[in-house]
Amino acid sequence: MVAPPDNDVLWARALHFRHDDGSPGLSGVSLGVREGEILAVGGPRGSGKTTLLRCLSGQVPVHSGEVWFNSGPVHTLGPVARERLRRDRFGWIDPSPVLVPELNVWENAALPLMLRGVGRRRAKTAALEWLERLDVGDKSRRHPAELVHAERQRVCIARALAPAPTVLFADEPTAPLHRADRRHVLRTLTTAARSHGITVVLATSDPDTAALADRTVSLLDGRRVRTVHLPPVSGTTEAEGRAACSLSV
Repeated sequence: MVAPPDNDVLWARALHFRHDDGSPGLSGVSLGVREGEILAVGGPRGSGKTTLLRCLSGQVPVHSGEVWFNSGPVHTLGPVARERLRRDRFGWIDPSPVLVPELNVWENAALPLMLRGVGRRRAKTAALEWLERLDVGDKSRRHPAELVHAERQRVCIARALAPAPTVLFADEPTAPLHRADRRHVLRTLTTAARSHGITVVLATSDPDTAALADRTVSLLDGRRVRTVHLPPVSGTTEAEGRAACSLSV
């Protein structure tokens, strides 16, 4: 094994992953994420964005390759150690809101803190702060069934930010929101990440969302690619050719 660069909080080399049906999910993806960086992972649906985030966060083990967090190998950890790492150091936002129906809004947002052993009062204070910042503070005593879909997603984002994770993995976090709401929520998320030194790995197929990141890497068919924009050729029409192509790197 080769140790990762010192300035990368998250580092992956030659990741390969296959789905249960045998289809390839990742094919030799390598990347590094610097501490405090907001990295967007772009690409069309089915390109491997979610699979990459799940492998980097230890949700699923890679079939080959290496994943390192803070200079420690993740790919050699067993299930219990990976679960502890996700609980104590990582945050996760799904594209669709998943909340505990029996808990009210602030209890859902405070749940990761309480699972870490933080006292109920302190956890509630932190949860309420983030719920207010995401404009759902007035819903703190309601239950998930009483909220609309977009409000539930805001609660999920507050839940991910409340513990101040070292790395936050966000898989299309604003997908359920209306376009008018997306920019505000993304601004809140990215501003909070920068002010708290949280590293963010953000999967998105939306160019406007990717534009808020410090850097973007692109995937296509499970491979990291680079998009090259070609100048228009005089005398040709759009139907005769496209002005961009993707190269594997």
